[in-house]
Amino acid sequence: MRAAILGCGYVGKAVAQLWSSQGISVTATTTSRDRMDDLRQVAAAVQVVNGSDAEGIATLLQGQDTLLICVGAGRQANYEEVYLNTAKTVVQSLEQAPSLKQIIFTSTYSVYGNYEGAWVREDDPAKPATDNGRTMAETEKTLLQAATPERNVCIFRLGGIYGPGRELAKIYSRAAGQTRPGTGHEASNWVHLEDIVGAIAFAQTHSLSGLYNLVQDEIPTVRELIDRVCTANHLDPVQWDPSQPSARPYNVRVSNQKLKAAGYEFCHPRFEGI
Repeated sequence: MRAAILGCGYVGKAVAQLWSSQGISVTATTTSRDRMDDLRQVAAAVQVVNGSDAEGIATLLQGQDTLLICVGAGRQANYEEVYLNTAKTVVQSLEQAPSLKQIIFTSTYSVYGNYEGAWVREDDPAKPATDNGRTMAETEKTLLQAATPERNVCIFRLGGIYGPGRELAKIYSRAAGQTRPGTGHEASNWVHLEDIVGAIAFAQTHSLSGLYNLVQDEIPTVRELIDRVCTANHLDPVQWDPSQPSARPYNVRVSNQKLKAAGYEFCHPRFEGI
């Protein structure tokens, strides 16, 4: 079994580590030569490749059974360049990758947009509220259209990511003692790194295809979560200013029932210890 991971950041590196330990021959990619030595510790091969590099992507895909697209964009990144163009380059290269049986892509639940706190499932329409959300929805569509009877395409819509090195206390430490706009009533959908890795591995072994939400069971409001994090970590409490509009353009509770019905069991269905 051979797998390529396009984008080996926080999530991709953890998947590479698991797959390599399972005997899968992993080719990891990075856009920075500075990370090659680091990735060689978890992958059989490392390539420096950009998502718009058609030749590099075509070379990467040759002989692979599975492709995980796990690219990440920084705050100032161009989503169209990072996500959509990467997806288009991959799709254009598929004719040269006849052995590829599955593509897995890590997307985001923000594509649902604003449902005023209502629950959503995978068959509810995406109504992205931002340009970046619209780009992600278009990226999903581009990849899903590449599915064939011989090739599965699985899209995971992730919640906010937490885990080792991305603890909630670290994420919310800057908010401590501050005043935030709005009331904090919006739903807060999260998923632990271990479950992202676990779900990706489950998708690979069970040949999942289609859309799957990937969030944990427990979905508190933003206010409830921040209050718990601040209390548990002895941080100054956060104040809220209802006279100011919320900075969050979406409010939705994401159901993970489809993934659980497929047989995946969450390692972290709830927050532990905060």
